[in-house]
Amino acid sequence: MNAPMTPAETALKENIRYLGRILGEVIKDNEGEKTFETIEAIRQSAVKFHREGDQEFTQKLDSLLKELTNSQTIAVARAFSYFKHLVNIAEDLYSNYQYRMEESAEAPGGVANSMRSFKDEKLELKQIDDFFKSALISPVLTAHPTEVQRKSLLDTEQVISSLLANKAQLMSRQETEKNSRMLYAAVTALWQTRMLRFDKLTVNNEIDNALSYYRLSLLDAIPELLQDLEQDIGDLFGKTGSERYQLPSFLQMGSWIGGDRDGNPNVNAATLDMATIQQSTVAFEHYLREISNLRKELTPTTRLVKVSQALLDLASTSQDQSPHRQDEPYRLAIMAVMGRLSLSFQNLIGSETSLHIETNVAENLKPYASADELLADLNIIANSLIENHGELLVYPRLGKLIKAVETFGFHLATIDLRQSSDVHEAVLKELFVNAGYSFDYAALSETEKVNILLEELRQPRLLFSPFQKYSELLQTEMNVIRKAREVRAKFGNRTVRHYIISHTETMSDLLEVALLQKEAGLLRGAWGSASVEMELNIVPLFETIEDLRNAPKIMSEWLSLLGIRHLIRYQGNEQEIMLGYSDSNKDGGFLTSNWELYKAEVYLVELFSQADVRLRLFHGRGGAVGRGGGPTYQAIMAQPLGTVAGQIRLTEQGEIIANKFSDPKVARRNLEAFVAATIDASLFPQDQLPKTQRRAYEMLMDQLSASAMHAYRDLVYETPRFAEYFFSSTPISEIADLNLGSRPASRKSTQRIEDLRAIPWGFSWGQCRLLLPGWYGFGSAIDDYLSASKDETDKEQRIHVLRDMLAAWPLFKTLISNMDMMLAKTDLTIAACYSELVQDETLRTPVFERIQKEHALTNQALNLILQNTERLANNPTLANSIKNRLPYLDPLNHLQVALIKRHRSGETDVLVKRAIHLTINGIAAGLRNTG
Repeated sequence: MNAPMTPAETALKENIRYLGRILGEVIKDNEGEKTFETIEAIRQSAVKFHREGDQEFTQKLDSLLKELTNSQTIAVARAFSYFKHLVNIAEDLYSNYQYRMEESAEAPGGVANSMRSFKDEKLELKQIDDFFKSALISPVLTAHPTEVQRKSLLDTEQVISSLLANKAQLMSRQETEKNSRMLYAAVTALWQTRMLRFDKLTVNNEIDNALSYYRLSLLDAIPELLQDLEQDIGDLFGKTGSERYQLPSFLQMGSWIGGDRDGNPNVNAATLDMATIQQSTVAFEHYLREISNLRKELTPTTRLVKVSQALLDLASTSQDQSPHRQDEPYRLAIMAVMGRLSLSFQNLIGSETSLHIETNVAENLKPYASADELLADLNIIANSLIENHGELLVYPRLGKLIKAVETFGFHLATIDLRQSSDVHEAVLKELFVNAGYSFDYAALSETEKVNILLEELRQPRLLFSPFQKYSELLQTEMNVIRKAREVRAKFGNRTVRHYIISHTETMSDLLEVALLQKEAGLLRGAWGSASVEMELNIVPLFETIEDLRNAPKIMSEWLSLLGIRHLIRYQGNEQEIMLGYSDSNKDGGFLTSNWELYKAEVYLVELFSQADVRLRLFHGRGGAVGRGGGPTYQAIMAQPLGTVAGQIRLTEQGEIIANKFSDPKVARRNLEAFVAATIDASLFPQDQLPKTQRRAYEMLMDQLSASAMHAYRDLVYETPRFAEYFFSSTPISEIADLNLGSRPASRKSTQRIEDLRAIPWGFSWGQCRLLLPGWYGFGSAIDDYLSASKDETDKEQRIHVLRDMLAAWPLFKTLISNMDMMLAKTDLTIAACYSELVQDETLRTPVFERIQKEHALTNQALNLILQNTERLANNPTLANSIKNRLPYLDPLNHLQVALIKRHRSGETDVLVKRAIHLTINGIAAGLRNTG
């Protein structure tokens, strides 16, 4: 018997129905009664199938779809796609409500629960302060070749979200009617806005898209979270007034957009320059806007309150001579700050702000040389208020502005440089040849490369000569690194801090980047000496299964280099290492990818602990579970002991960025989960297994991983013509044609799985509702494990071990939870329709039958371990969400298959191609974490 719905669940259901009715009316108004009736017939047919199991549903639906004209097909695709966008809005509001309830109950996953743990564990303020002083928590926004949302749609959806949130608080009939009209108008705007891009995204578009999330939420949500955390810690220890607790700056935003060149020829020195300028502009305009508002709000007069001498000194530099404000030193001080900040903006950006703010810049004012100077002046204002009965005036805006400047500086977000190791090798090969060396660098052994690189790093002269002719590749690469030096000098050292090496396979890959930094002036002093300085942290990225297994050996060699400790000490005695989920999953499958990542982390933590060097892991998580996705809090809590330790960076990509950061309240919730997880995993870890028990679990995971990897690779890499099956049975070709991102879908122009990027690999499986990268191989692994039982007693004991692992080990619990979600979204009936796109039955039938068999085995395994035959039985909210989405996803999938058949058979009508792309958008919106 189903439990009665809570008021919040009732409100969610009503909101979904309400938005659905509005969309229906808008479709009637815009497309006519007949088109609406067709859409409604399709919807009702799908709903009936999921409620009653109508066995003739597929035939009825296909019959309805065949009768559509091309223009009606577009309308149907848009209708079901937009409905999923509206459902997402309603569910986000519901999630916000749930979060507030959990926060009030101090449930795990929120900062309130972490604060309770501070108290329960009797931590002293110094312990907490030391933790935050050494902490770095950094979400890193990346461009995404399967991002399907347009910025104009995000803006409209933000309006709909605000109106829907306000609806429950309206008092009068007039207010309700006005809200309804505004919602109808917003949904009409949504319907009349083009869902697809006509032109392929440029890097500049990607930069602008990412920056829109700062304006929408991050510029407000991050400072608000930090100020509240600071306030809560101060209250916990009774630190107020002049003795108030000041939270160290530990939360820093990162970005790959404009600096990630791996596989993207459109990223270069110009895009890096463009990204830094646009980012800085967003930061400056936010500061100027907030300071302008402060000028209106901070009106205390010296006729009523005292102020500090430092505040009076700052006020005396203001150009404002109005007799009406001479007794209002805060306003005068703010005018001085605004004037200096405007000058800084003009100096750095080379133009005036687009904001129409009166600044009255005095001739004697100088621009701020750094964000620290701006902070110093803002703290003068805050300290004066606090010392003179004005502490409550700091909280509404000034406190958040101070946190914003601490977090975003003049650069907004740290831009990472990234390039593939083979490109570095090609550049150095050319440098050596042009410098007169006779050897072929690329043909040398690893030992020879290391020796030559170390020798060259010791030389005071450069390899590069301005009088030589070089290839375009070499000039492009050197220009990027030189630009990094330039923007660091201009906008601050946090502007560019990391150089990530994709496909790190040997230690020479790290030394190559060190030498390139030397060539660009970013490495100074004699290599191996105490005077050596290197500005960019070298961050190896280990991605494939083999690379993950080699990571400890490579980093051990790196730490053993003569003199390397001087370089590491200059960079704060810390080393960052990036772990890539995507390629390891595509390489070895879901279970093996996660297990090899786990083992690599354990070995690396032990290695760096022995070396007394702080290790920071950078997790390259994608949206899909098959690429490291899933709930952030649980993922961080499942990390091995000692791997977080207050230091963590992770990527946020594509539609996940839109899901997390389009709304200020949702952004606050997700950021808080990230911060709480880092605190809890570092100070209050869940994984407290005894060594013998842990070792037993690890040995079993080794066994399961080997079986799972064999099953996965046997299908994906060893089945003849499997690549042909994949390219035929999924919309990968149509996805590649979409104007989604500036990066190509494949690294090379082939149809080899090895050359395909992991993002479109996972995204394509999601579109056909198989989500294969998120579960395939696990069923075979469990089946092999149980089949090896000696007898029924032994089998029961093995099942008991698996259930114990689920209860006691966060890693295994998270793996099972994520697989449970992936299987809840998987639909073999829909997937079978996509398999029909494979024309060769001798290829189609055996491959799909193998997938069906593994799907059955995996479901059986989860049923056994979870002791439940229903997917997501332990997460009814998510289960209901997915269940409610299916009637609106199924028609899009059937429509997509029919359209792909027409398109691939040679139909050239542009509306067919456009409709395919609309279905891609709708299915992605319905599944939410598929990219």
